[in-house]
Amino acid sequence: MRKILAAAAIAGSVTVAGLAAAPAAQAATSPATSTAATQGGWGKYYSSNHKAYTYGKTYKSYGKVYTHWYGKEYSPKYGYVWFKYYAGGKWYKFSHRWNGSYDTTWSGKGIKKIYTYTCWGGKYKYCGPSHRIY
Repeated sequence: MRKILAAAAIAGSVTVAGLAAAPAAQAATSPATSTAATQGGWGKYYSSNHKAYTYGKTYKSYGKVYTHWYGKEYSPKYGYVWFKYYAGGKWYKFSHRWNGSYDTTWSGKGIKKIYTYTCWGGKYKYCGPSHRIY
């Protein structure tokens, strides 16, 4: 019985060591194109009354920054997402309105920072806190 338990323990430790080495081996053999893109997921960022939220992913690829976002709200009113970004020495700000579920992507060159927040019921109503996403 002891031999069986010892063999199982050794097999388990080899499996764990193999799994731990797998990400390092994968990183060493990954193609060079993956280094051209960096990405980060963000959200869920809620409106102040929690009736709408947004989440998404922001990534940079070949000098252009992309933001793919999703919006959800469950009411007869609209949800609004605001994006404020810094590019070319200036700040820019825009919003997008949606009803129900929505997703889309926007992009820009030379973007250094991006902030977002979510509102519900109007462009400036029930707005949640601002979050830096890039």
